[in-house]
Amino acid sequence: MLGKTYLTKQASLLLEFARTTSDSDLSAKLVSKAADLKSRADPLPDKDQGPKAPDVSPGQIES
Repeated sequence: MLGKTYLTKQASLLLEFARTTSDSDLSAKLVSKAADLKSRADPLPDKDQGPKAPDVSPGQIES
């Protein structure tokens, strides 16, 4: 499952691209996709819930 942070960042990038293009059809499609990603991100928790790395202290790392 994609996290809220990832979806929000992707939506932001799409909006940035939409502002920079001179093609109005492309801009409208990018804004629409950004809105879709934003609606998917809204119900997710604020913090991504991905797997956490195990705690490793510097003395435990072997080469």
